[in-house]
Amino acid sequence: MASVALKSFVGLRRQSSPENSLLSKPLPSNQIQYRRLNVVAGKSSPKITGRNLRVAIVGGGPAGGAAAETLAKGGVETILIERKMDNAKPCGGAIPLCMVGEFDLPLDIIDRRVTKMKMISPSNVAVDIGRTLKPHEYIGMVRREILDAYLRERAAAAGATVVNGLFVKMDKPTDKYAPYVIHYNAYDGKVGSTGKKVTIEVDAVIGADGANSRVAKSIDAGDYEYAIAFQERIKIPDDKMHYYENLAEMYVGDDVSPDFYGWVFPKCDHVAVGTGTVTHKPDIKKFQTATRLRARDKILGGKIIRVEAHPIPEHPRPRRLAERVALVGDAAGYVTKCSGEGIYFAAKSGRMCAEAIVEGSANGTRMIDESDLRVYLEKWDKTYWPTYKVLDILQKVFYRSNPAREAFVEMCADEYVQKMTFDSYLYKRVVPGNPLDDLKLAFNTIGSLVRANALRNEMAKI
Repeated sequence: MASVALKSFVGLRRQSSPENSLLSKPLPSNQIQYRRLNVVAGKSSPKITGRNLRVAIVGGGPAGGAAAETLAKGGVETILIERKMDNAKPCGGAIPLCMVGEFDLPLDIIDRRVTKMKMISPSNVAVDIGRTLKPHEYIGMVRREILDAYLRERAAAAGATVVNGLFVKMDKPTDKYAPYVIHYNAYDGKVGSTGKKVTIEVDAVIGADGANSRVAKSIDAGDYEYAIAFQERIKIPDDKMHYYENLAEMYVGDDVSPDFYGWVFPKCDHVAVGTGTVTHKPDIKKFQTATRLRARDKILGGKIIRVEAHPIPEHPRPRRLAERVALVGDAAGYVTKCSGEGIYFAAKSGRMCAEAIVEGSANGTRMIDESDLRVYLEKWDKTYWPTYKVLDILQKVFYRSNPAREAFVEMCADEYVQKMTFDSYLYKRVVPGNPLDDLKLAFNTIGSLVRANALRNEMAKI
């Protein structure tokens, strides 16, 4: 039996003392505590001679970067292929507090620490959210091009080979332990270059290549419903930027999206204004115009410096692994409904998949098979499936009409709702509630929905 030292992943539970918490300030590398991870490979798994297990990761976002670092530290020969090193995905960029500690993120890559949010209803009723946050708690705002590059650089420092290239196709093995052949175009940095055709042989593949995953297509993973996210980065005057210093806004209403929300999230020296939709994709620019219109007084005088659009999955794919190929992040469909959160779940799934490979291969010394990757999938579903189902229900109940959205915003004014919501979001754990407060919340929810239904009936008459 072999063993390997891995970092103790913290952040899912609140620390007893904020002053000593990794969530408030990452520790220096020489002070990080380690735990021992026992690694047991299957008895029938053949030992690899003359080299270590070789894994290709396609996609260098949070999922790919986290997976590459974990594999490299675990003794696995790792090749990370990313087509666009400066990719700036149209993403709100919000990360939960637990991710800062759990992934040892330096504070200088976090643009803003949001401690206040405004939820704004279709009739422009604004509710302030964040009153229950403790002094050390916040939502981090990052730019994807900064976060992604940092995670890739850290993977490279751990020993992973990072390649700037475009994955083209994958030839499947001819027998149980034969290699996968990866075909990709390696870029040399020259403008207009189509790249050099390269092939490599690997023992396993992790597909971290986003919603339009070519790896997913290679294993017939099936399709899923997806949203189109549209975002503009807007440079606004300093006095207006001061307003958004630690504030984020979320707008709901049929005008900004029939099934999602519009947002204004602060970045280092600009704001990200965006929206998304599943059901009315051709109208996305109309919804974006409406989002800007709702926020017009606060972004007046702003200049659009970048426009971005990208598909976002709405639910996990029907198939997320096949033999020695596994999907993680957006490629697997790990984006929550209602909130559209995906960064944390991408990084977490990449790490969990890599940990399963490290364990199954006894630190890269033995071959793996589908049963080793299934350990990752079963652990993921057990841990996070309830979260996805709850948010799916919330979206169906409260995003179905403007009256329902008014009820949703009304509920958000309740401090108990805010506490339960933020604790669950910041620490990614199910928070046990107070039975009496839960009962009160249930009655308030029913009352809000009744009022919403009555309002909808009156509007129908008009």
